[in-house]
Amino acid sequence: MVFLLYFYSISKIMKNLNLLFLALLISFSSFSQEEKSETKWVPRDPQKFETTHSGTFNGQKITYKAIVGETFLKNSKGEVNGAMWSTSYIRDGVDTSKRPVLFIFNGGPGSASIWLHMGFFGPKVVKTDSEAKVDDGAAPYRFVDNTQALLDLTDLVFIDPIGTGFSQVEGVGKTSDFWGLNEDAASIAQFMRTWVTQHGRWQAPKLIAGESFGTTRAAKVAEVLEEGGQSMSLNGIVLISQALDYAGSSSWADNLTSFFTYLPSQAVTAWYHGKAGQGKTIEAFAQEARDFAYGDYLQSLFLGEKQTQAQKEAIAEKLSYFTSLDKTYILRSDNQILMHRFKKELLREEGKAIGTLDGRYLAFETDQVSEGPVLGDPAGYMTGSAYTAVFNDYLRRNLVVIMDRPYLTSAEGMGGSWNWKPVPDGAYYEPSYVSTARALSETMHRNTQLQVMVANGYYDLITPFFDAEYTFARHDFPQDRIHMYYYEAGHMMYNRQEDFDALAKDVRAFLEKILK
Repeated sequence: MVFLLYFYSISKIMKNLNLLFLALLISFSSFSQEEKSETKWVPRDPQKFETTHSGTFNGQKITYKAIVGETFLKNSKGEVNGAMWSTSYIRDGVDTSKRPVLFIFNGGPGSASIWLHMGFFGPKVVKTDSEAKVDDGAAPYRFVDNTQALLDLTDLVFIDPIGTGFSQVEGVGKTSDFWGLNEDAASIAQFMRTWVTQHGRWQAPKLIAGESFGTTRAAKVAEVLEEGGQSMSLNGIVLISQALDYAGSSSWADNLTSFFTYLPSQAVTAWYHGKAGQGKTIEAFAQEARDFAYGDYLQSLFLGEKQTQAQKEAIAEKLSYFTSLDKTYILRSDNQILMHRFKKELLREEGKAIGTLDGRYLAFETDQVSEGPVLGDPAGYMTGSAYTAVFNDYLRRNLVVIMDRPYLTSAEGMGGSWNWKPVPDGAYYEPSYVSTARALSETMHRNTQLQVMVANGYYDLITPFFDAEYTFARHDFPQDRIHMYYYEAGHMMYNRQEDFDALAKDVRAFLEKILK
């Protein structure tokens, strides 16, 4: 009897389990169908939010439209695969057919345009501590009119690449259509051509401003714009904290180029913190470091173990002079100072680590014996909250943008999915440092009117100023059309008010010369 009851119970349980499995199968099937139907893209009009504003720029009272909206991108079959969002500032009351337009983007890859938008080029900008001593803290933050914005001179278009801001894949698209060196440049070029066509600007001067990886992108976009049966030549490019050739901005072991290109930045950063070069101007000390880098240090790096111990010690002595680091530590490092170590070692005795984006910033560390900084980059976390909060408030309060999803200042998951290969899929390729320097040089040789401005921060410890000099001294760049400028701040030199003013003046003069 017990066995029969047990058998009956087991049979009943199995029957119920079968029914449950069937129900789950039906439910899963329905869910899959619903999911599939939900992901099917239904043709619609692009979203757009338009407002009218006025302000005084370069002494002129100007009325302008602000248009925050999406542009549909299409694949080679004409199918929608992405929606790229942008913020355009267009002056009212003027003939726009030949009015200049400046396209602006940040870097990453995976960064939205918020930094150049809210930090420098926008009609209103955020202000953090100019001297890099005070954290941005918590809200509220300073947000002021930017009377130096360029709206008297040119319209402005801030671009958020796919995966950043509100931009996302649509229709048949997938992230691999956009997340790559070539793919990204093609999407930006397509957006620019579409924008120019929609706004009737084919006869207008066209310019680009990019920061960091945005400069890598700018060089590639300039090349892509010449292709595809719709050739579009640029009048000028503004490169802020350039990164055209990554051999000079990748501080990795065995990358001899980087020890050479980073040394002057380490020297002037030590100078700033009162550890080296005292009694000399920053310009003089930077030049002294350049001379050593091009001379004895470059030879030493390539001689390697062919040097005598005395030769190694002489180089270590000079490196200690420029960086203030202990000579014994430098010798143990084989006379090759990796940047993440320098950021920790410079002020180790004080328990502080310095910033990457800007070596002026510093923070007390929780781990006093770590090889590199453990808290992250103080130049980033001491300013990032202000930018994010101010922009989100500005979007909704000033530009009246109402969306059901957040504005992403950086793309989630892009880093590990990015395709750095400079060749098409299927083409033979051996790994090498990323470089779009040659692409820009060749573009400048084909377009003999193209002018390039390069803005460098002395304390930029991720894209060093000496690397910019080294890059543009090679690749057969036309030297008379490369214009170098230097600022006593870091990667985002505009965070320092004196350099905000200087950069604004320099960019304006550069554009006025091109557009006259």
